[in-house]
Amino acid sequence: MKESYITTAIPYVNGNPHLGHAMDYLLADTLRRYMMSQGQKVRFQAGTDEHGNKIFKKAAEAGISTQEFTDQNSKKFQDFIASLGVEYTDFIRTTNPDHERRCQEIWRRLKDHIYKDSYEGWYCEGCEAFVTDKEHDENSGICPDHKKPYIKLSEENYYLRIADYKDQIREAIETDALKITPAFRKKEFLNLLADMPDVSISRPKSQVSWGVPVPDDDDQVMYVWIDALANYITVLGYPDEDISTDWPAHTQVVGKDILRFHAGIWPTILLGLGLPLPKNLLVHGFITVNGEKMSKSIGNVIAPEEILSKHGLDPFRYYFLRHAPTTDDADFTWEKYEASYNELANDLGNLVQRLATLCKKNEIASLKPLAVDLDDEFKKHMDVYAFNVAFDYAWSKVQDLNRQIDAAKPWELAKTDPAKAKSVLKDIASQLLVVSQMLEIFIPTTAKKIQDVFTAAQILPPSTPLFPRG
Repeated sequence: MKESYITTAIPYVNGNPHLGHAMDYLLADTLRRYMMSQGQKVRFQAGTDEHGNKIFKKAAEAGISTQEFTDQNSKKFQDFIASLGVEYTDFIRTTNPDHERRCQEIWRRLKDHIYKDSYEGWYCEGCEAFVTDKEHDENSGICPDHKKPYIKLSEENYYLRIADYKDQIREAIETDALKITPAFRKKEFLNLLADMPDVSISRPKSQVSWGVPVPDDDDQVMYVWIDALANYITVLGYPDEDISTDWPAHTQVVGKDILRFHAGIWPTILLGLGLPLPKNLLVHGFITVNGEKMSKSIGNVIAPEEILSKHGLDPFRYYFLRHAPTTDDADFTWEKYEASYNELANDLGNLVQRLATLCKKNEIASLKPLAVDLDDEFKKHMDVYAFNVAFDYAWSKVQDLNRQIDAAKPWELAKTDPAKAKSVLKDIASQLLVVSQMLEIFIPTTAKKIQDVFTAAQILPPSTPLFPRG
């Protein structure tokens, strides 16, 4: 059975995991759970990007070896992924010797599209990327992401000739052979593609010592693009192994700030290798705090761990999968988060508690798990990556079950028609089990608890509410 392959962007390990990383993992995990619910076999990649000057400098500041620094920080990301309830099949580190060796072979296979040239241009140390004169001028000489001036660099580097495949890339994106979601990101990138220059793929060893050596040139080290982007196929074993069981990827999940690399440079590498392009790029936005971009200088950075520690995992997943638009920017405030938690407690927590209590009181026996297909309306939204819309739809079902209980008043009905009361409660509990299959894609721990309550030998309300109040 062919596997569906989902990838996440590999974070740079010079810092701690942040909410942007959490969105990558949560969206990919949501897609994984949905596809598996549809009987698909899914392969899921995660990893860490571990080369470059910033890593080398951070390790020196910490007074430890660069390898030890990357070991520690890669472990942080692995622990972080686990804390989100996200399960991957493959984890890759770019300092892995197999990855480094495979990157060198990829470089050799791309040699017809690589040339050496001197370049003088504007460079952002934070992005570790050159920008065009046009971008420099449009941003008034300051990187909008890192709030630092671009610096002028003159170097002799190797370049990947993007121009060799621009027409093929444009056609693939325009025809949705490489589909970019949302559509407005597709338009943004196509506008950029016209002026996209060839890209520097190496740095002088005198400038960057911590990296993969360029084959047959001791003076140059591979730059991030081939080293990091190639992870999606080196983790599958390329070029040592046939990867056609998994590649092309079904979906690659990326943040909007790295779309240009995944829609421009990455397809150039793949086409140069004679490999098919991924089928989908799912692009998400940024998480702001109180309407502002998170910044250490402003002092408004909120660590994911701080939010997780407040109410636990599923309230975290609930907020960022339902109240954060899947493909646009989202804002976080503690007030919004508390309101979100109250929704969980009022709509779902109370529903489970009172329904289970009524079932116990009316001596309703265990219900059998229902193996039903997911609702067509729900699947329609999931299939186009409108995860938050699908979650809203599932939640409307939860709210409808609350209305059904209020309208039927089974506590009163039991006094006059016990059989009818039992029938009503069984029906509502059965509907909740069906809804729980949708919820399982977003808040799996809670969904499993619901299923355990209503399929147990004796239906009993949870001893502790699903979402306790402070």
